[in-house]
Amino acid sequence: MTFPVRCRCGTLEGTLANPQRAARAACYCRDCQAYARFLGKPELTLDAKGGTDIVATRPDFLTFTRGADQLRCVSLSDKGLLRWYADCCNTPIGNTPRDAKFPYVGLVHDCLAGSDSERDAAFGPARTALNTGSASGEVKAPRLPLVLGILRIMRNVFSAKLSGAYRRNPFFDVQAGTPVATPRILTEDERKTFGANVAKS
Repeated sequence: MTFPVRCRCGTLEGTLANPQRAARAACYCRDCQAYARFLGKPELTLDAKGGTDIVATRPDFLTFTRGADQLRCVSLSDKGLLRWYADCCNTPIGNTPRDAKFPYVGLVHDCLAGSDSERDAAFGPARTALNTGSASGEVKAPRLPLVLGILRIMRNVFSAKLSGAYRRNPFFDVQAGTPVATPRILTEDERKTFGANVAKS
């Protein structure tokens, strides 16, 4: 089973395998909010309380079938996550660690082609809420779904490491340890403009 991946204009396309292996959560951190503002259309990415719907999975499950040359990345600091997007239309794609050998990507819902009901059917509803202290209203964050989500992510990470599948990563030249696009590092003034957590970004 696969799920279609596509930027808003359709220049970048691909598929995500094993959607049932993914974990899903809404993240309300200031940095995810800043990332959405940086891309220029936060109203399409953030929910009413500032959350971003994220599907956490293994990079090797993701295959870009066209438009991979449009991949760009930005980081809110020189040590922060790499936040990937499609340059053609500024669609957020996902967040990865800087370490090419750590097999994790948090895909942003904007690039997951399909209706809300289709995403719910493929990935299950987002029952986990993260960093709710930065939400613009009260958000419940039950503990059990969080624990189960973390366990699912760690299972994916360890299985990719043990099998060697971590070597297949569309965001990195894993052998060289370098991202496929040079990260743009936001300045402190830019981070303030977009509302990032300046101290920890």
